[in-house]
Amino acid sequence: MGSLFDFMLPELESPLTGASTDAVMAFIHIVSFIILAGVTIALIYFAIKYKRKSEDDETPLITHNNKLEITWSVIPLLLVFIVFGWGYKGWLNLQTPPDNAYEIHVSAYKWGWTFSYENGAQIGNEVHVPAGRPVKLVMQSQDVLHSFFVPDYRIKQDVLPNRYTTVWFQAEEEGESQVFCTEYCGTSHSDMLATVVAHTQEDFEAWLDEQNTGGGGTPVERGESLVSIQGCVTCHSVDGSQKIGPSFQGLFGREETMTNGTTLTADENYIRESILNPSAKIVEGYQNQMVSYEGRLSDDDISDIIEYIKTLED
Repeated sequence: MGSLFDFMLPELESPLTGASTDAVMAFIHIVSFIILAGVTIALIYFAIKYKRKSEDDETPLITHNNKLEITWSVIPLLLVFIVFGWGYKGWLNLQTPPDNAYEIHVSAYKWGWTFSYENGAQIGNEVHVPAGRPVKLVMQSQDVLHSFFVPDYRIKQDVLPNRYTTVWFQAEEEGESQVFCTEYCGTSHSDMLATVVAHTQEDFEAWLDEQNTGGGGTPVERGESLVSIQGCVTCHSVDGSQKIGPSFQGLFGREETMTNGTTLTADENYIRESILNPSAKIVEGYQNQMVSYEGRLSDDDISDIIEYIKTLED
């Protein structure tokens, strides 16, 4: 079956994230072909069988056929449910990266990409990854809506301003793959290209060591400095002790209960919103006392603070 669909998509380089996509696509094409063939054959058969043979032939009055109408309604409905369930399962897989995924930050802008690594290295329009290990991309846009698409890995995820989106993949072998922006973003949209370069683990570590960290330390170090400079530690402890705001220790990934009774997970978007619009969601047991840092912190600053908070485990 693989050779039958090779002309539709390039060879799959990330089976963990793309196998489900290919299977759903194959199912849709096969079912569509069967339906097309069935309808075409029936059309030709009935056109011949019921062709008017003389002027005396009269067309019978047929109002409806319950069995036929139920059949052609229920079967497509079941097929839609199958495709939906299959696709939803694949989507959940793409939204749930493994715990050991290597994390890379992606910043999109008109018209290019910047990839940032945990050691502070930054590189434009090339993302270097280790083969054989899951890679999680945490993405944001500096301006308008973009979309990160790698056909070889069957991954596509919108990249939005003012919030974070994530996607993951795992390259199984060394090689290069093309990245496209698939959301129209202006004049040079078609030039917004990048390359995924997969290395062996040893070559990836060597490449990472060779990169310039860009000054100012790693994102974690910059985040720790910002937390101190901006006075965050006045209200939020980093060691679990009680202050007027929730402690940063163990915050990332923690289930928090809000004053309205709802619960949520403290992820990148929650922390970002709490920095820019702290009154939007108040943790139960605390008061609405924090001021907004909008205009005082850039998106890169907020990303660095989040990276620092991630290291403060219980």
